[in-house]
Amino acid sequence: MDQSLKRLNMLKQHVIPQKVNESSGEMHVQIKEDIRTAILTWDFPKTLNALSMETLTPLIEQLNILEVDDRIGVVILTGVNNTFSAGANIGGFQDDFKFTGGVKFKQALMKDWARPITEFSKPIIASINGYCFGGGLEVALMCDIMIASDKAAFGLPEIKLGLIPGAGGTQALVRNVGKSKAMEMILTGSPISAEEAKNINLVSRVVPHDKLSEESLKLAKKIGKQSLPAVASAKKCVRHAYESTLSQGIEYERAMFNALTGTQDVIEGVSAFLSKRKPKWNHQ
Repeated sequence: MDQSLKRLNMLKQHVIPQKVNESSGEMHVQIKEDIRTAILTWDFPKTLNALSMETLTPLIEQLNILEVDDRIGVVILTGVNNTFSAGANIGGFQDDFKFTGGVKFKQALMKDWARPITEFSKPIIASINGYCFGGGLEVALMCDIMIASDKAAFGLPEIKLGLIPGAGGTQALVRNVGKSKAMEMILTGSPISAEEAKNINLVSRVVPHDKLSEESLKLAKKIGKQSLPAVASAKKCVRHAYESTLSQGIEYERAMFNALTGTQDVIEGVSAFLSKRKPKWNHQ
């Protein structure tokens, strides 16, 4: 049997993390100031980095810190042990479900942790090193660029619990891969391989597993050497394209362009170009 199929068959057994008594682990933070990049690594092996307040709180805290750190222009979010995130920790979230003739999930919880990711002004690269299911995929979809290891696998398995994705999965996935494929993934809950994710434009590229960190850092370096205000403005414009008509998006882009024209970095960028030298950004 093909190795990718073997992995997918194995992953089907881990689509929904089971209840565990604890998810001991931590988030590792590595700052690479020379390339203006912060690497945030989930390392909660007992639950396959399943989403819970234990895993989400340090992510939110770090993003809040990095938002105002001018040394950092890019963030890489990844996991360890062939796992990005296997989805929600069902056992850990059990108290957030109310069984009163049906299941009512606390949507406020989802909003509280999603906002710092979706509103983060700097680019976030989701470096998908393995399993990326359910809420884990929804977090990745909130990021700006997704790079996948060839060992990665993706899925939204909530339908198998009688639920639907609750953190934007139904909305974000269709915008990335189109209605038909999004419907298939959401209605069946079946996982897809990294190669298929690339073919349907869910991820920007697939790289050998042992090259994932290196390739993610290369991309971060290319972005990090740019003017921070320009990158933030470009990110806002691209994200705005998902939420507006073409004419509205063009108006928004024009406004952002005009706002940048008087900045120190634009003056420096033009001067450097005319002088045939590399610009020295002030990030202002």
